[in-house]
Amino acid sequence: MNIEETPLPGIGVRRELRLATGRRVGVVTHRDGHTEFIVSRMDDPDACALSLPLSADEAAALGGLLGATQLIAQLSAEQKNVPGVTTHQILIRDGSAFAGRPLGDTQMRTLTGTSIVALLRDDKVIGSPRPDEILQAGDMAVIVGTDAGLAEAAVILQSRQ
Repeated sequence: MNIEETPLPGIGVRRELRLATGRRVGVVTHRDGHTEFIVSRMDDPDACALSLPLSADEAAALGGLLGATQLIAQLSAEQKNVPGVTTHQILIRDGSAFAGRPLGDTQMRTLTGTSIVALLRDDKVIGSPRPDEILQAGDMAVIVGTDAGLAEAAVILQSRQ
């Protein structure tokens, strides 16, 4: 994908990409720091059909949502090339024995042969979480391994206190 950057004199910078449909989507970062999500009109790619102001937190959350989707899609595509390896998402529920404890306490790799490659938390992606990362109820663990290992990982992560 090619991201086009256009200076907007006196306003800021527009960064956008062209979708397969021909429509453009992007962001305008204003000189004063505020951000707008923009969508072009179908009949005129230089005209704006939607301009949605975003706070810094909203922009970060939207980026996280899109990044999480991209990560899952990329992992799924890559694992197709490795027979016997699967990517799975497991929710850390309230009451899980590991909610509020470090990831390393699960002994996931040792016990199941699987790897937690990311945590999806509050619209953020925590890639390659460290063993000292504290798991939280509501986290979605992205795990890679064999079907048997993933089944064992689900039992561990969903065990109750």
